[in-house]
Amino acid sequence: MAVDTTPAAPSHPEGGDSGGEAVRPLLSGAPAEEEGEEEELDVRYAPYARRDAYGVMGRGPLSPAQVARLVLAAAFLLPLRLVAGVFLVVAYYLVCRICTLFVDGLEEGRPRLQGWRREAVLRAGRGLSRAMLFVFGFYWIPMSDRSVPNAEDVHQDQSAELERPGAIVSNHVSYVDVLYHMSASSPSFVAKNSVSKLPLIGLISKCLGCIFVQRESKGSDSKGVSGAVTERVQEVSQDNNSPMVLLFPEGTTTNGDYLLPFKTGAFLARAPVQPVILRYPYKRFSPAWDSMDGARHVFLLLCQVANYIEVVHLPIYYPSEQEKDDPRLYANNVRKLLAIEGNLTLSNLGLAEKRVYHAALNGLLCHS
Repeated sequence: MAVDTTPAAPSHPEGGDSGGEAVRPLLSGAPAEEEGEEEELDVRYAPYARRDAYGVMGRGPLSPAQVARLVLAAAFLLPLRLVAGVFLVVAYYLVCRICTLFVDGLEEGRPRLQGWRREAVLRAGRGLSRAMLFVFGFYWIPMSDRSVPNAEDVHQDQSAELERPGAIVSNHVSYVDVLYHMSASSPSFVAKNSVSKLPLIGLISKCLGCIFVQRESKGSDSKGVSGAVTERVQEVSQDNNSPMVLLFPEGTTTNGDYLLPFKTGAFLARAPVQPVILRYPYKRFSPAWDSMDGARHVFLLLCQVANYIEVVHLPIYYPSEQEKDDPRLYANNVRKLLAIEGNLTLSNLGLAEKRVYHAALNGLLCHS
C-alpha cells in the first residue's frame, strides 16, 4: 500500500464564483506552456489522470494506424455491440415485467418478489449482465476468491454466530463495475428517484430492490441518503432473502490506481461488509471512467475488441465493537485493507478536486 502525499488542491465544492479561482492559477494561457501545465495537473490530480493511448480526456493525438483501427471498429463492431446491448436490456425488462404481474409493491418502488419470481429475476439478472460484459469485450474475468475468513480474522465476540454482511464495498473505477457486481451477486443499488421512472431501466431497478433517494430533498420527513442506506443495510444483515447493497464509498471514480477517502454511509449500520477489489488492465484504452465524458468513453469502450477486468473477493470484514461505535474508524480500516490487498495508493483527494481537475483540463483544451 502506498500513500499519495500530494496535498489536496484548494477547491470550492459549494460552487459559485469562487470555483473559478481554484482553476485559474493552473492555466497560463501560453500555448508553449500547455504541455507543462498538463503534466502539472496530472501530478496534482493523479487519481484522475488518464494515461492510455487516447490521452487526456480521450482527445489525444492518434497515429494513422490507430485511426484506421478505430474507424473499422466504429463501422463494424460498434453497431453490433449496440444492437446486442439493447437486446439484452429489453430481454431483462421482459423478464421483470412477467415476474411482476399481479405483484404488490410495484407502485411503491419495491415489488415483493418471492419464490420463482425472485429466483427468475436474480438468475436472469446475473446471466444477462455477464452477457452484457461479453458484448462489451470482457470475454474472460479472472477472479481471486479470498472470501472465507481465517479464524484469527474474526473477533471472538462474533465467532459464535457470524452475521450476514449487509453491503458490498468496492473501489469505483467505471460504470462497468455495476455490470460486474450484477453478474456476480445481483445486489441492490442507491439511485435517484428519477431512475425509477425511466423506460425499461425503471422497472429493472425496482426488481433489483434499488434504494431510491431524493438527494436534493431537505424536508424533515426525508431520511436522507445515509438514513436510507443504513436502514437497508441493517435489514439485509438480518434477512437472508434481501439482496446485499452495493456501495462505492469513494463517491466517484478514479483511474483505478488510487483509493480516495471513504464516506461513512456504508458503515453506519454497524453490520459486516463484503470488500471487493476491481482492476482494469489495458493495452490501448483504459475502461476507467476518470476524465472523459460519458458518450466518448462508451464509444471508445465499444470500439475496443477486448477489454479486461480482474476481481478480488476479500474475506467478509466483521467490525470490532470499537469500529461499530466509530464509523469513521470502521471506514478507514476497510479502506486500508482494500489498498493493501489491491496494491492501491491512498489519496486524500475527492469529488471536489476531480471537478477542479476537469475544469482545468477543459480550460487547456479551449486555449489549444
